[in-house]
Amino acid sequence: MKKGRFKWETRGKALAENIVAGADYRFTVLTPKMIRMEYAEDGIFEDRASQKFFYRDFSANDFSSVKENGVLKIETSDILLEYTEGKRFCRENLSVALKNFPASVWRFGENADQLKGTAQTLDLANGEIPLQDGVCSRNGYTVIDDSDSLVLTDDGWFDIREEGKQDIYFFGYGHGYLECVKDYYRLTGAPPLLPDYALGNWWSRYYNYTQEEYCALIERFERENIPFSVAVVDMGWHTQPKDIPENRIDDPRNNPGWTGYTWNKELFPDYKAFLKFLKVHNLKTTLNLHPAQGVGCHEVMYEKMARACGINPESRKLVKFDCLNPEFMEHYFDIIHHPYEEDGVDFWWLDWQQGSDYWWVHDETHPASPLEKMNPLWLLNHLHILDISRNGKRPMFFSRYSGLGSHRYPVGFSGDTVVTWESLDFQPYFTANASNVGYSWWSHDIGGHREGYRDDEMVVRWMQLGVLSPINRLHSAINLFTGKEPWNLHPYLAEIAKKWLRFRYKLFPYIYTMNYRNHAELTPMILPMYYSHPEKDAAYSCPNQYWFGSEFFVSPITEKANRTTFLAKSRVWFPKGKWIDAFNGFVYSGDRETDVYRTVEQYPIFAKAGAIVPMERFEGGNSLGRKTDMELYVFAGADNTFTMYEDEGEYSRFENGVWAKTNIELKWGDAAEIKICAAEGDRSLLPEKRNWTVKLRGFKRPQCVKISTNGIESEAEFGYDEEHATVTVAVNGIGTDSDVKIICIGNNGLLYDNSFTRQRIFNIILHSQIGYPTKMKIWEYLKRPVHNRLFMTCTEPEQQVLLRAVEEMLGLEEK
Repeated sequence: MKKGRFKWETRGKALAENIVAGADYRFTVLTPKMIRMEYAEDGIFEDRASQKFFYRDFSANDFSSVKENGVLKIETSDILLEYTEGKRFCRENLSVALKNFPASVWRFGENADQLKGTAQTLDLANGEIPLQDGVCSRNGYTVIDDSDSLVLTDDGWFDIREEGKQDIYFFGYGHGYLECVKDYYRLTGAPPLLPDYALGNWWSRYYNYTQEEYCALIERFERENIPFSVAVVDMGWHTQPKDIPENRIDDPRNNPGWTGYTWNKELFPDYKAFLKFLKVHNLKTTLNLHPAQGVGCHEVMYEKMARACGINPESRKLVKFDCLNPEFMEHYFDIIHHPYEEDGVDFWWLDWQQGSDYWWVHDETHPASPLEKMNPLWLLNHLHILDISRNGKRPMFFSRYSGLGSHRYPVGFSGDTVVTWESLDFQPYFTANASNVGYSWWSHDIGGHREGYRDDEMVVRWMQLGVLSPINRLHSAINLFTGKEPWNLHPYLAEIAKKWLRFRYKLFPYIYTMNYRNHAELTPMILPMYYSHPEKDAAYSCPNQYWFGSEFFVSPITEKANRTTFLAKSRVWFPKGKWIDAFNGFVYSGDRETDVYRTVEQYPIFAKAGAIVPMERFEGGNSLGRKTDMELYVFAGADNTFTMYEDEGEYSRFENGVWAKTNIELKWGDAAEIKICAAEGDRSLLPEKRNWTVKLRGFKRPQCVKISTNGIESEAEFGYDEEHATVTVAVNGIGTDSDVKIICIGNNGLLYDNSFTRQRIFNIILHSQIGYPTKMKIWEYLKRPVHNRLFMTCTEPEQQVLLRAVEEMLGLEEK
């Protein structure tokens, strides 16, 4: 192996001043709330990085260490550890107490009752599946046993540990869940900054496209103004062996047709031209991999690969997938992958489904290795990320979750879900909970993958969820009828699907800033509601509701609309304060739960008071970021600041200062002052001037609007849309090296008073499919100051459904 070829720069050794050690134990105070606990009878402890934990070099901590009568006490500002010397860790001799709320005590071996994390795959899932534990707990502590992890050697490969030693990590962060995840990231490694293209829309389908069909598909997406940034090519890209030796089908997991490295010329007669076509159309390409069956004699690179691995090519002997051999893995990358990357493949999709017992390499000449304790999925994720980022490209790979620390290897492929409402309903919870292990970039099969049934409304709701997810990748099984092309939906729903796919591109400046925040500030974009409100029981009882970045939360619709009202329901918990519907500007009062109802065009997204959401104007094409024409959504109700982050998008030059940041400020009072500041950093990345369409949502009609540029203030024209409670101001030709202020002056306040609710109630009743006499009865009752008896008089189920939808609007009137 070339020296350092697979070396990851880790810092496994802790500072000496953080360590308390005895003859057979060692405690390392990593933070005031995190401690590493080791027991080794021979007194030899492990300083190399493990598979999970790469960076133990935390700064020095304040703590005390006292030993009395054989009992060691280590105390920080947050925890008290007690250990009775002389024996291996056990319940009787090791405990850690939290000094602050919830003041719980852990004794060795006790279950920490963690909040859930994630799972390796959603393959075949039809709704809920069990999840692994996270690193946070309502008990206030979690414990991670790292004793069985392999360690990384100085040359970048791996070694097993001596058996019988204990290596355990205690996290005592109380209900400071985000602080816990941030320190977990510091211990395991920060999530990489994703390339920009990962945050657009991905097209994927398990289907044997021809080159002509795939190119025609891309051109139709362009004609219909449906933007995609990633083109996924599933297994159809490669050939399958014509004759399969009998010894290659002796395991049920061994499907020889899955592995392949030679382009199928019957489908892709000129694959280089195909890859070039995708590049010309501004698409990144990823190819599907199932490497377990090795390199057969039918592959174009067989002769070169066989010779490199010491096999006579004339023997036609299979080159086994010996992934525990570093020399083999060098050849695997250099001979198989790198030439295709030179041809235009941008990254790889590892579709690993072959288990973890290394059956694919065993025979009488190749017995089991001690390194087989290592999960091959983890190994492949680790090596592929290292290899793809070798030339300054950002780490980008597509594979399944492989345990704690997997956030270092984005993006996650969740697998082949069943096409049902139950599967859709589970995914928001699944995605949000993954943040409890810092796994922030899940990519689901949007629309579902296999089996199930056709329901166009469900597909649209799934696409809406995908747009408001970390990654939005449409996908489906090898079935003629499961494709997710929007034009194959009902025409009315097709237009809605297209609109939402375009909305993903409008959101890019906001999403990309959250990508940067995940990398630099160690904060996942998707967070459960209990991260911001850990002491509220209701925050744990809205499993599908989640923060989408810093500015708003989403309460996905995962059930079919009512056939009477054409409205679908979502149960929403509003934390204390004011919350603004991101689309219609209605203002909701918090500290309550309520059902909200939306048509299929609408989605429950609620901005916090003062939210600032930068977007880019979508005018066609599929480019992402650094646009001249911008939109800025500012929501009423509170002071706020937001820093929009931009860079070149694909390489790692941001580490050397090639980035730009634009601060945006809102000062809220009798007037609202919005300031777009001059960009900081490398302004050469940005347009010289920008056109900003500023939309102030959740606002009453102002008395006037003023604009201040270069110290000169002038009154500005503005539009007001009462239906969406939105003030619109155009601020054009503003240099990215200049500040601009928009001052919105109110008359008796600016916060919207929900004056449009009666019209919306009328519209709900108007479009409901019930009898006209009942409509009039409901409308007349609603004119009265007291209308709670209405529910007693309208007893039919269809009437009750309508009234529940109306009730949401009545609640807004009472805000």
